[in-house]
Amino acid sequence: MAAPLLLRQTLLRSCFHNYKHFTIGAVTARHRLWCSAAITPPSNKPNDKPNYLNNTSNLRRDNYSSINLHFEDEPDYRKWKDKENEILDDIEPIILLTKEILHSPKYMDGGRLTVEDEKAIVEKLLAYHPHSEDKIGCGLESIMVDRHPQFRQTRCLFVVRTDGGWIDFSYQKCLREYVREKYPAHAERFIREHLKRGSS
Repeated sequence: MAAPLLLRQTLLRSCFHNYKHFTIGAVTARHRLWCSAAITPPSNKPNDKPNYLNNTSNLRRDNYSSINLHFEDEPDYRKWKDKENEILDDIEPIILLTKEILHSPKYMDGGRLTVEDEKAIVEKLLAYHPHSEDKIGCGLESIMVDRHPQFRQTRCLFVVRTDGGWIDFSYQKCLREYVREKYPAHAERFIREHLKRGSS
């Protein structure tokens, strides 16, 4: 009689020990999964936008890549992030339009912009180029898309003058001057972080 009772106690202890071990393991695994989910950024759903439009995500950094715990201690950090987003909201539409003009098949090499696109490029970009008067010269006939004279793999915007001459201009330079003029207190930091390429 004592032997079966002893056997049953041993079996119960063994089952309880395995149950306890299983429960702790399950909670640990569940905790690990929850932690992983908490720090993993959400994946972007595939969309139908062309690649040149998807690349604008380089400008607008998501919270996971831009938040740096070290900088959150700065007193003006939140003000800077708000201003940064304001500037991005301001310039993003013209950047999207420019990339669409340069990279889509809408315009062939040597193609002149439509009246609507030309108006946007002249008013939002060319007007802010640091040497816009020199670029326009004797007068503006139209804006054209073509291959860069030195870097033949790159397409860029050109001013076509009324005398038939034409000259390229950098939309990046235009954007930098626009930001300097409209947001002087935050311009250099924004340019350093978002528009540094081709800043010579």
